[in-house]
Amino acid sequence: MPTPLPPRLELRAISKRYPGCLANDRVDLSIQPGEIHALLGENGAGKSTLMKIIYGVTRPDSGELFWDGRAVTVKDPAQARALGIGMVFQHFSLFDTLSVAENIALALGAGAGTPKQLAPRIREVSRRYGMPLEPERLVHSLSIGERQRVEIVRCLMQDIRLLILDEPTSVLTPQEAEELFAVLRRLAAEGCSILFISHKLGEVRALCQGATVLRGGRVSGACVPAQCSDLELARLMVGNAEGLAAQYPKASGGEALLRVAGLHWRSADPFGVSFAGLDLEVRGGEIVGIAGVAGNGQDELLALLSGEQRLPRRQADCIRLAGDAVGHLPPDARRARGQAFVPAERLGHGAVPELSLADNALLTGFQRGLVRHGLVDRRQVLGFATAIIQRFAVKTPDAQAAARSLSGGNLQKFILGREILQNPRLLIAAHPTWGVDVGAAAVIHRALIALRDAGAAILVISEDLDELFQISDRIGALCGGRLSPLAPTASTDALAVGRWMAGQFDAAA
Repeated sequence: MPTPLPPRLELRAISKRYPGCLANDRVDLSIQPGEIHALLGENGAGKSTLMKIIYGVTRPDSGELFWDGRAVTVKDPAQARALGIGMVFQHFSLFDTLSVAENIALALGAGAGTPKQLAPRIREVSRRYGMPLEPERLVHSLSIGERQRVEIVRCLMQDIRLLILDEPTSVLTPQEAEELFAVLRRLAAEGCSILFISHKLGEVRALCQGATVLRGGRVSGACVPAQCSDLELARLMVGNAEGLAAQYPKASGGEALLRVAGLHWRSADPFGVSFAGLDLEVRGGEIVGIAGVAGNGQDELLALLSGEQRLPRRQADCIRLAGDAVGHLPPDARRARGQAFVPAERLGHGAVPELSLADNALLTGFQRGLVRHGLVDRRQVLGFATAIIQRFAVKTPDAQAAARSLSGGNLQKFILGREILQNPRLLIAAHPTWGVDVGAAAVIHRALIALRDAGAAILVISEDLDELFQISDRIGALCGGRLSPLAPTASTDALAVGRWMAGQFDAAA
């Protein structure tokens, strides 16, 4: 009999401690050549730390790492890449002011060629894997989904033997996710091992041959995902799966609180999306969900609705909040009228990484009694931040912890909780559960439903159709800056929404 191949990657008793936190506690993990293996766990379970250890970003305090049966010490990402390890982080590591080709050239090193020399190869690789990119586009002009493509294509252009993907489908449509899965299966068939981190348990069951589950920094179990239900996987992750598969009653809503009528706007960005007569209405006491493939106007619409992009005064009444024309107003004036906003990007847009959670709470909550007579009331600020942490089960030592110290899901809970606890009349949320585990997503969904039931109007823009169908009362889709008619969620299905996402709006009839 032939000698069995050693694991492509094996971790033995890996431990890593931070002040006040044991992130990894004697973790064992093994991945075979050509295997697609899932790493599951709640936000804060230790997954990101473990990935950083494999990729050389972080050094473990103890334990061993074996590569093709040989003990190795991965000192930095350059050594990891030399071994054949590629990683796509959940939070993108791209330079906004550089082009796609320049970002990829930086990652591949001088030996790969200049950005101009790499451009044809970028086009060829990205199209081959169903993730088309224009090498000359500046990264700051890309949508969240398009930036994710850059990260993935950057890894695919390397000679990789282990590909680590941290929430790779969090900003992809179901169709795009299926295309990615076809790519991953082809890579695995060619012998590449894949470590797949996702909170979308249906994806894990469909794609992965094995799974290791972390809870509280320790391995809580291992399984074959295809042999488990979503609920069984959730129990391994969180211990108690009660309420994770909730079905929320639908609402019809009342008076329109947000009204967008005949919105005409041309983007100054040559790669941006413009609007020609867009109409949208969100009523008090309902959640409207907007789906769409990344890059079809979501970012531009969010900027116009939040006030980060203002309309000329003559067009001010194209956007109305509770009857008042607000299209020309900046974000703080709209907040003063009861609008709250959760942006797509957590770090740098939703929160300042270096500031404490308390200071981040003040950033948008300053109009809610946290500033008196021009002075910051630190006790009120601390109380507000602590209330967010407690109400939304944010895992953090205290309100003085820096925003960047939180896992992505916990920071998302904090940002969304910061907006909800201000009791807005209108909440606009982009990708509210992006990269969030099943337990945290359930907390966020219940909070959104409770805010809706209290009479608020809620607009959710997301590429997660399962989420939109679960929480939305009406649903539509953006395609090329055009918005489909909104239909009651209970009377439509994912197939119809998928056609709207492709611009086939006659399917709404």
